[in-house]
Amino acid sequence: MNILLVYPEYPDTFWSFKHALKFVNRKAANPPLGLITVSSMLPGNWNKKLVDMNVSKLKEKHLKWADYVYISAMSVQKQSVLELIVRCKAMHKPTVAGGPLFTSYFEDFNEIDHLILNEAELTLDQFIHDVNAGIPKKIYQNANFPDLDETPLPDYSLLRIKKYASINIQFSRGCPFNCDFCDVTALFGHKVRTKPTHRILMELQAIYNTGWRGNILFVDDNFIGNKKRLKYDLLPAMIEWMKARKSPFSFTTEASINLADDPELMKLMAQAGFGNVFVGIETPEESCLSECNKTQNKNRDLIRSVNTIQQSGIEVTAGFIVGFDNDTSSIFQRQIDFIQNSGIITAMVGLLNAPKKTKLYQRLVKEDRIIHEMSGNNTDYSMNFLPKMDRDELLNGYRNIINGIYACKPYYKRVMHFLKEFDPVTANKTKVSFRDFMALLKSIFVLGAIDRSRKYYWRLFFWSLFKKPSIFPLAITYSIYGYHFRKTFGVFNI
Repeated sequence: MNILLVYPEYPDTFWSFKHALKFVNRKAANPPLGLITVSSMLPGNWNKKLVDMNVSKLKEKHLKWADYVYISAMSVQKQSVLELIVRCKAMHKPTVAGGPLFTSYFEDFNEIDHLILNEAELTLDQFIHDVNAGIPKKIYQNANFPDLDETPLPDYSLLRIKKYASINIQFSRGCPFNCDFCDVTALFGHKVRTKPTHRILMELQAIYNTGWRGNILFVDDNFIGNKKRLKYDLLPAMIEWMKARKSPFSFTTEASINLADDPELMKLMAQAGFGNVFVGIETPEESCLSECNKTQNKNRDLIRSVNTIQQSGIEVTAGFIVGFDNDTSSIFQRQIDFIQNSGIITAMVGLLNAPKKTKLYQRLVKEDRIIHEMSGNNTDYSMNFLPKMDRDELLNGYRNIINGIYACKPYYKRVMHFLKEFDPVTANKTKVSFRDFMALLKSIFVLGAIDRSRKYYWRLFFWSLFKKPSIFPLAITYSIYGYHFRKTFGVFNI
């Protein structure tokens, strides 16, 4: 059996980092972890190839070779998925699809031959059995949540590893919280399921053996969902593993704001090599936090919490949302002020959307406010429901936020504010490679000579070089990020 695993293209979005990747000669931010894990679940005597359409072209010869085409995707990749299905049908190649897009919207994909929904640990084996028996079905579903003890090591050998800016790994699935706009608990449950520590160390070693050195993204939706396992098992083991190999990696992940309440956990994460954590801040408005059931963010000084995490040596990137029913016209300036005062450089501000499996979606259906399917990209000025606020006022306010945080002057001011206070722990200090040196040269040519931000670029360049040289590489990195954000959002004012 010849199995072609295909990962569809991402559009140009906030998280694609398309414009930043050009500076480091990389094609995509992260590889398709789901597909390379599925590859390891397939029979050993099946031949497997991976085409990640974000790093290479899907050619006719690839499709000719395949007996089955396996597709995994998220909502934002839907357009590329539809184009891929047409190509497969034209060549009479049977398609097998799974992942978040298909699990949530499988009714929209009648052209897919076989849908492997929910978590593959529970559904893929039955499909393989039926294929071997010559009786494969259309849909395979299972509402249970599997233990992760036996999830196989991803097949990193399929990757063109030098095409990526970061490599992925997963420790846990599920989240103890239940925010109304988030579909994580619907897809993966409230109970936080984790892989054993020895399995994580095996995966780290497998990545190490590929020759990869650099950032690794833990794709967990809430990495700190099981603090006990982290503090007394995984993180101590990771610290020792990293020391023994002279800290070959840095780590990034996602966590809830209550990380700030646990100094011991923050210290261990920093020592293990975690230099960045994404936190869902959403809004400084308490009534909106109540509206969306973001209980972990309520009744706390959110800026102080952010500062606490960053003072531990872990940078906070964050998500923000406008478009809640309780938002008023004051929210736009409040969001700008919060982001500027917190020093959060990478602030993903999006319009509220309602994924299909969320409580928010269910409420809006009852209120007859859903107008179309969401795009999966909540920074593209689209909403899939009718907001309470006047739509034009909301869109104009949203544009004002983007300009207020990503125009050159406020953006570089925020970067400077952050770097003056930030001191990464020793294990996370950026090591300068040849790739970093080339990125520096490109930044000098593009940002220092051509781009309209050059005045601010050179000011940050020389300040960091002479006043705080240990964070000079970070200063260049954030300058490149700013270029990407301005390009993505279409911010042209200075």
